[in-house]
Amino acid sequence: MKHPITLKEIAKELGISISTVSKSLKNYSEISQETRDKVQAFAKLYNYQPNNIALSLKNRKSFAIGVIIPEVVHHFFASVIKGIETVAISKGYTIIIGVSNEHLDKEKASIKTLSSGTVDGFIISLSEETLHNQDYSHLNVISNYNIPMVMFDRVTEQIECDKVIIDDKPVSFNAVQHLINTGHSKIAFVTTEDYLSVGKLRTDGYYEALQSNNITIDEHLVTKIHDQSELETKVKKLITMNTFDAIVAVNETYAATCIKILEKHNIKSPDDVSIISLSNGLISLYTSPSISAVNQNGYLMGQKSAELLINRIESKESLPVTTEIVPTELILRDSVKNRN
Repeated sequence: MKHPITLKEIAKELGISISTVSKSLKNYSEISQETRDKVQAFAKLYNYQPNNIALSLKNRKSFAIGVIIPEVVHHFFASVIKGIETVAISKGYTIIIGVSNEHLDKEKASIKTLSSGTVDGFIISLSEETLHNQDYSHLNVISNYNIPMVMFDRVTEQIECDKVIIDDKPVSFNAVQHLINTGHSKIAFVTTEDYLSVGKLRTDGYYEALQSNNITIDEHLVTKIHDQSELETKVKKLITMNTFDAIVAVNETYAATCIKILEKHNIKSPDDVSIISLSNGLISLYTSPSISAVNQNGYLMGQKSAELLINRIESKESLPVTTEIVPTELILRDSVKNRN
């Protein structure tokens, strides 16, 4: 038996690029049939064996998808998983879930574990720590081996892959605009630090809504939360040091916490302060008062993510990278009072 040969050696012997060799072996139609035949015959003659990790993820024998999420108890991520699973099952795939708990190391470990041949591709929402550290080395490995990957919700432009997102800036703009339309003018904003693209874009939308309505921006009304543990302390400070008639919170946990702290200071919602959450789930529905919230359509986001991934897994051609934007809607409940 002849010794195994590498992609680099095949490319050198045939006088073509490594990329052309790789695409020829994968039977990409963008490479001429003559080149594909020549490369495949040469590879067979010299017993070419692909990298084990790449092979395990690309041979499509597992019919499983790896889904990496920041947390499992969040209603939004639970909805996304349901959407992914619905599409996956209909296409003959199963899903395997890894949870990073917002930690980079756990995200890396989940991907490493599932890279043993367990799954055919990944659907990923990045952890806070990954985005904060801007460490995408584990994602680059996936990308460099042309392993199918889709990012959703929390994404980075530094990795070229399919993405499924909502348009975060209009989401907050429209929420603030609704409050302005209902007679509010001193609107506080409780959000995440800017290293999360979701938080940055929603903060930009908040600012733009105020500016477009000629409302002076008061930076004292913007509270940025780095960690869940400091949420209550910072919201208390916001309440004791500022006067406002509404709060837009980046998610429903923040919104519900604001309601609790307002109550401790004898401030009632919505009579004294209206509240809108930029995410929607069971907390928004069952908090008293029920919270007006933006429905992010997590189920649809999951469906679109799974469709993009499976299409890329099963395609024999090189597909263009795409970004899908999922529509949102503001659901009005009891936490907003019309002050006009």
